[in-house]
Amino acid sequence: MTRVQAGLTREGIVEAALHIVDGQGLRRLTMRRLGDALGVEAMAVYHHFPRGKDQLLDAMIEHVAAPPRPPAEGDWEQRLRTWAQAYRVKLLEHAGALPLLFTRPVPEAVAFPSLEGRLAAFTEAGLDEEAILDAAHALAAYVLGHVILEVQAEAPGQPPTPPPDGRHPHLARLRPRETARTWDGRFTAGLDAVLPTR
Repeated sequence: MTRVQAGLTREGIVEAALHIVDGQGLRRLTMRRLGDALGVEAMAVYHHFPRGKDQLLDAMIEHVAAPPRPPAEGDWEQRLRTWAQAYRVKLLEHAGALPLLFTRPVPEAVAFPSLEGRLAAFTEAGLDEEAILDAAHALAAYVLGHVILEVQAEAPGQPPTPPPDGRHPHLARLRPRETARTWDGRFTAGLDAVLPTR
């Protein structure tokens, strides 16, 4: 192994792969292109990922989509809001890798600490056991769904949305209010709707 190869780490390889995906898209990620970006032969990457690209994609999912652990301090609602905000930021950091979430699950060992924290917070909120599970699922689904809508809307080259016509009176009435909101504002307002009331 050369000195350059010896300096490679799994974390560094994943970061380089994400840099490619963020700039060029998931389809442009190849082991050869990744090796070029790292200044090594592709075989040096295989030393850390013997199963090749499939194993690399699994590692990328762990890096990008692993939910953070809710904080230990604060009341249950603040802990969940902090978690949701942190997870949104994490997903947006590498939005180009989000399509992986549709085909590759987050490993349980990575996901469970975050889920445990959310379940504890909803338990503290006073929900019954079935509602605790539903609420934890709904909150995670809200964060992921919001991020997908945000990424779609902010993608370069998107044509402007035409104004609604008379066939959609509710949309026409509410559209100015919606377009006036920032994505941060929309996310916070959605949390108000998703989280259970005190």
